[in-house]
Amino acid sequence: MAQQDDNLLKKVIAHAKEYGFVFPSSEIYDGLSAVYDYGQNGAELKNNIKAYWWSFMTQLHDNIVGIDSAIFMHPTIWKASGHVDAFNDPMIDNKDSKKRYRADVLVEDAISKMEDKIEKEVEKAAKRFGESFNRETFVSTNARVLEYQKKIDETNVRLKEAMGNNDMAAFKQLVDDLEITDPISGTKNWTEIRQFNLMFSTEMGSVAEDANKIYLRPETAQGIFVNFLNVQKTGRMKIPFGIAQIGKAFRNEIVARQFIFRMREFEQMEMQFFVKPGEEMKWYEIWKEKRMRWHQALGLGADNYRFHDHLNLAHYANAACDIQFNFPMGFKELEGIHSRTDFDLKSHEKFSGKKLQYFDPEDNQNYIPYVVETSVGLDRMFLSILSNSYKEEKLEDGSERVVLALPPALAPHKVAILPLMKRDGLPEKAEAIMNELKFDFRCYYEEKDAIGKRYRRMDAVGTPYCVTIDHDTLKDDTVTIRYRDTMKQDRVNLTELKSILEKGCSMKELLKKI
Repeated sequence: MAQQDDNLLKKVIAHAKEYGFVFPSSEIYDGLSAVYDYGQNGAELKNNIKAYWWSFMTQLHDNIVGIDSAIFMHPTIWKASGHVDAFNDPMIDNKDSKKRYRADVLVEDAISKMEDKIEKEVEKAAKRFGESFNRETFVSTNARVLEYQKKIDETNVRLKEAMGNNDMAAFKQLVDDLEITDPISGTKNWTEIRQFNLMFSTEMGSVAEDANKIYLRPETAQGIFVNFLNVQKTGRMKIPFGIAQIGKAFRNEIVARQFIFRMREFEQMEMQFFVKPGEEMKWYEIWKEKRMRWHQALGLGADNYRFHDHLNLAHYANAACDIQFNFPMGFKELEGIHSRTDFDLKSHEKFSGKKLQYFDPEDNQNYIPYVVETSVGLDRMFLSILSNSYKEEKLEDGSERVVLALPPALAPHKVAILPLMKRDGLPEKAEAIMNELKFDFRCYYEEKDAIGKRYRRMDAVGTPYCVTIDHDTLKDDTVTIRYRDTMKQDRVNLTELKSILEKGCSMKELLKKI
């Protein structure tokens, strides 16, 4: 069961700034709310996450290709996609704290609390009955659990109806009936619920219509859909096939908080997989399993991931779930997997007047493909890795260290090259070693301070290996290699160094684990 750890999040935010991972944007001008810059180590980690995703999608699947579509798109695209009319969040304010919240998130949090109560009942019973405990029997017969579950089911039905009917009065009544309190003021003094469109608009000098209002894209998927035929024809793609894209998206989040978890400018890694109508649920299940394997290969702990099915489906979907991760804020959405039906291509065909159909040579017929989408937030992926990797350790000698136990293949630097001292030819030998390694690995060179201090700095930025060059190196070409996670040290020959690093931190080895 996930426990919210605000203290951990604060430590991660402070560490991210101190060690060059994430900075508040425009900080010298007092910042800009919910906008962040990635520092020198953050940019490297972010690029490595992208490479891991891109390689998995386009390198390990011969029927998936990647594109890079423009951020500016014709405004009618967003009419066709439903974003102009339906891309809203229901907002509610607390009159005492003056804070604004998404009403659906408040209700979902209330549901999560009820689910936590069920888990507590299960845990207590499991301890009481020991090995004879049967979870399935218990949850289907225990009166208290059944009462909680009934309330959860009723709440979900009411939430779905209120959202589906755009009935803000019924939505507000649900908030009142659940007796939801403001986490800051502790009161139930709420305003009515109102809808806010999340798209940023701007103006462009020349658009086909008289109006020159356009939007910053709120998602990257539509750039894939409008290029569906271009990619299919030029790539001679046969169904089933996928189109992948990594890119920036922009949402005017009214409630943007929790560091980089929810931002106004963010990056998505999305893949749209085009399938034969009627086969979408088969591929939906396949992609759920594939994506979970991709996440778990990072070694952040299988218990930190779970599927969460959507009860309130978007207008374009016939099935949807999230892969949730156990963030410091508890289990939250990391990736969405959606069966989008043929909504997008059909809608763009209608609004553009252009046919967006696939000719299937096996069936000798044209049809609009169905789509299964996988969409992961790059910034959330970054936060999941950073927060899970942050460790404070007490050592045997009584001292402490802070270490980022990042997956080695994703670490900003794979190896630190450290001459023991700044004399006797050690720096020159260290630089020669680095010049050999830097073609294969991102290396970091440092010669200032005692070796112990340098080890600690490398631990704090997540560098998996440190190589120390000493006077024996000059005699016999051996070096000391130190392992970040265990702090164990081995003496190895320079000829072994490259293969040790390749085995321990190459992207290739990580991809093989999936």
